[in-house]
Amino acid sequence: MSPDAAASLPPTLKIGASAFNWTPEVIRAEHAATDITVDIVAEGVSTLVEVEPGQLWRSFPVTRVDEAALLREHLAAVGGRVTIVGASLDDWMSPTRRRTEEERLEFLVPQLHAAHALGAIGVRLPIGQAGPELLRRLLPLLHELDLVLFEEAQGSQTPQSPTSAEAYDVIAELDDRHVRLLIDISMLMPAVPVSYLSELERGGVPASLRERVRDHWRDPATLGVVVQLLRSGGVPGPVRTLYMDMVVRFGRSSVDVIRPVLPLVAGFHLKFWDLEDADGRVWQPVRDLGAQLAGSGFDGVLTSEWGGHEWLDADPTEMTRAHIAGARKALGIE
Repeated sequence: MSPDAAASLPPTLKIGASAFNWTPEVIRAEHAATDITVDIVAEGVSTLVEVEPGQLWRSFPVTRVDEAALLREHLAAVGGRVTIVGASLDDWMSPTRRRTEEERLEFLVPQLHAAHALGAIGVRLPIGQAGPELLRRLLPLLHELDLVLFEEAQGSQTPQSPTSAEAYDVIAELDDRHVRLLIDISMLMPAVPVSYLSELERGGVPASLRERVRDHWRDPATLGVVVQLLRSGGVPGPVRTLYMDMVVRFGRSSVDVIRPVLPLVAGFHLKFWDLEDADGRVWQPVRDLGAQLAGSGFDGVLTSEWGGHEWLDADPTEMTRAHIAGARKALGIE
């Protein structure tokens, strides 16, 4: 990024931390999930925290408002606050019956009230899951509680993708600041993470596939090769779930794909998998994003989100602290 571009980004722009990064600690259950969340702030990682109620409370998705308010108080006591709340929308009442639109609304309403009690900016759902009818039904309550519903796009879910383009159009047509986009920069990966390739090698994925992915990730034909091996049964069982990241979670687009929708974007997940910056694969997408945001007036939410704990045994506090510092440098907001 040029010095002029970097200078046009507000130096006060803050990068929050996603509590999702601490999933391994939550699973170990040596400490309460709420205490782990408060420690993100208390240990100086970030004053802004994105939370996952499904990890915090057994009562989720009907989180008690008093529980949410208590966490808000504990975070405030150490100088922190909640930014975005990860919401959930279970579309099925049973294996054979979908929820009606009214039942889907009823499923989400308690989550909005909990997010309000947490003092959050908004809640997050996968892009397109709510659909236009439910979004319109939610708008009055979103206005009443002054919450933003963030529709998150990641991986291959670009504005040009046939499977997600319509959902982008719905947000544009609503034209309401209470329904906005959250873009995960996993959409902008120039290459596959170094540590991920090592994990595929340990798992016995054929060298020819690993070399193709390593050297030609953004080649449109590479996804076909990835899917072909999967369908052939050639992916070893122990790494089959991990292998799916290349189909679902890893994108291959340049930052240009998000330029047309930037006015609709109110947040970014600065997704990272590891900190091995071979060929700029960690920091180049962040620099590219900074160049797009420079001079745009963006004042939304930036969040450090670590996805690599799926295969890396590393300390989430150290990983997130290092990533936030590196991201600030890449954005020119040190």
